[in-house]
Amino acid sequence: MDGVDETLAAKPSAAAYRNLVVATVGFTLTFWAWDLIAPLGSDFKDRLGLSSFQQSLLVAVPVIVGSLGRVPVGALTDRYGARLMFPLVSALTIVPVLLIIPARGGYGTMLAVAFLLGLGGTTFAIGVPLVNSWFPPARRGFAIGVFGMGMGGVALSGYFTPRIAKHGENLPYVVVAIALAAFAVLAVFLISDRPDRPVPTTSLGTRLGQAGRLRVTWELSALYAIGFGGIVAFGVYLPTYLKTWYDLSPTEAGTKAAGFALVTVVFRPIGGWLSDRIHPATVTSSALAVVALFAVVQAFDPTLNPMGTLSFLVMAAGLGTASGSVFALVAQVTPQPQVGSVTGIVGAVGGLGGFVPPLVMGAIYSAKDSYSIGFMLLSDLALAGCVYAYGRMRNAKAD
Repeated sequence: MDGVDETLAAKPSAAAYRNLVVATVGFTLTFWAWDLIAPLGSDFKDRLGLSSFQQSLLVAVPVIVGSLGRVPVGALTDRYGARLMFPLVSALTIVPVLLIIPARGGYGTMLAVAFLLGLGGTTFAIGVPLVNSWFPPARRGFAIGVFGMGMGGVALSGYFTPRIAKHGENLPYVVVAIALAAFAVLAVFLISDRPDRPVPTTSLGTRLGQAGRLRVTWELSALYAIGFGGIVAFGVYLPTYLKTWYDLSPTEAGTKAAGFALVTVVFRPIGGWLSDRIHPATVTSSALAVVALFAVVQAFDPTLNPMGTLSFLVMAAGLGTASGSVFALVAQVTPQPQVGSVTGIVGAVGGLGGFVPPLVMGAIYSAKDSYSIGFMLLSDLALAGCVYAYGRMRNAKAD
């Protein structure tokens, strides 16, 4: 009888799936808002007469703020729950989205709005603890992987924002603001925290300090910086690499980069699904081994068709799989009351991890007129993560 009860308890409820779907939609929309400036970066450059560095800074500010903002937002989610935090953050994100309209005439005002727009990038740290609490351990990997597909909001923004702007320069911001408002209202009624969710009573600083003192926090951060950081890095730099090295047109390079992003989104839940059946550390290790191998292949500068394209697509699959499996590992080795705090730190490091490789790749190309060293460094880093995930993280336990 007890076995039957345990089996039933292991099956996610309708409420679990409802929260997963709503949270994924919200994550997608807020990530679209988070990325509203980048697809129109060249327009802002021309409008404001910006240098390449000023344009890069304008695009980078929301990403940096959104990554760092996950740390306090994750801790606040531990304390107040996703039922409050998700609609609140979604509604507050409407403000900077609409402020882009009057701010477009000045670089300083746009930087200020870009800073506020970073708020949209923090919802990752709200959704992971919500989904983690509703799904039993045997299903968490897949569920968190599905939620992680919301990062495809960045790809949606890259595709749709410029096209919507052709029908009216203010239209993208109005459309996204309306979508966020509709979601915020729906989230109030459709998102619910698990009734038996443990609620910490200590202060925000204390909880972040406790999460920071967990060894697994920084181990997971390092692994996520390789997996998700690799995705961010390729998202930022792949179009430049393809245009520079393979002489593709901006449209061709953008299309191939979008294909890379799509593969990472698809393989993220696959990484979670595999982690429900195999230890997530083993999945992470295997995925990073694949990335390491094909980074070496790309270091030898193969022709783009077919070998170069194959290398990038396989690396995309490996990075997407690793991103999903690392957060399955978070759910497994992190004490439940601290999942939000740990998620915030891990998510922040992962996002920030994507900004170092493009700088390294650019510097290496400037110095050596080649990208091969950069790909060999990626291979070394992925191989180090592969060995550490398999050798250490298979035995990590939640305290």
